[in-house]
Amino acid sequence: MQRILLRAVGWLPFPLLYGVAWLAYLLLYYVARYRRDVVRSNLERVFPEKTSAEITALGKNFYRHLSRSALEILKARCMSPAQFSERMQLLNPEVIREYTEDFTRSVIVLTIHQGNWEWMLHGAIAELGIPIDPVYKPLHNKAVDDIVFDIRAQFGSRPLSVDESTKDIVKRRKEFRLFVMVADQSPTRHDRSYWTEFLGQESAFFLGAEVIAKMTRFPVVFAQCRRQKPGYYTLEFLPVATPPYEKEGHAITEQYIEYAEAAIREQPETWLWSNRRWKRDRAVEEAREKAEQSPAS
Repeated sequence: MQRILLRAVGWLPFPLLYGVAWLAYLLLYYVARYRRDVVRSNLERVFPEKTSAEITALGKNFYRHLSRSALEILKARCMSPAQFSERMQLLNPEVIREYTEDFTRSVIVLTIHQGNWEWMLHGAIAELGIPIDPVYKPLHNKAVDDIVFDIRAQFGSRPLSVDESTKDIVKRRKEFRLFVMVADQSPTRHDRSYWTEFLGQESAFFLGAEVIAKMTRFPVVFAQCRRQKPGYYTLEFLPVATPPYEKEGHAITEQYIEYAEAAIREQPETWLWSNRRWKRDRAVEEAREKAEQSPAS
C-alpha cells in the first residue's frame, strides 16, 4: 500500500501537489512534530544572533520547503525532460563543458542537501544530454529507497551506493560521465573523517570525494541549487579544483565546505536542518581513542 500511495503522488498536477504539501507541512510540524527539537537545536547553534521568534519562523519555512521538495521528488517519476528543463534552469553549463574538455573527461560534482537535489540530476541531464551517475546512501525504508532509486535511474543514470562507488568509479575511470556526490552529512565514527569548522561548528566531513579525485585526477566542481519559487530552481556550477593535486592537505574538501556554507547562509530555509549533523563530538571521540590506545593499567 505504501508503494502505491508514493507512486500515486507522481500523477498529481502541480497545483494539487502543493495543496497536499501544505497539509503535509501541518502534519509534520504540528502533529508529528517531526524532529522539531533537532531542527531548532541546529538553527540555534548556527544562528545565535537570531531571536527565538526568528528561529521559529525559519524553522517553519524549512518544514514548508521540506514538504514541497519531498513531494516534488516523488512527482519526478512522472515528469519529462522538457519539464525539467523548464523548472531547473542551468545558469552556466559552459563550466561543465570546460571542465569535461568538451564532454570527454569525467568530473566529480559535489553538492549539498539544498533546494531540490534530486531535480538537479534530471535538470542537468535534460540540458547537457550526458551520462550522470549519482552516489547515494541507501535509505532505511525499503519502499521509499526503491522508488527514489527508480527516479534517479529513469533517464539512464546509474545510481551507485556509497559502498560500491569508489571501486566502480576507479574501475570505469576511462569512461566519460559525471559523478554526483552529496557530501554534507556527518560520517560515522568508523568512516575516515576530516574535522574542521562548518557553520561555526566543529564538524566532521567525509573524505571519499577528495580521495577519489586524487586517485583518478578528475576535476571537481560544486553544484548550487537555488529555489526561485515553488517548483522552479536554478543550478549553478562553481569550480572547486583541478589536477595536479597535492598529496597532503585537504584543499578540495575545504573549498567544498566554503561553497556549502555560503549556499546555506544564502537560502537557509532550503537546507536539510532535520539531519543530526552535529551528533558527533570531536573532543569526546579523541578522548575515547586515546583511552583505547593506552596500555591497560
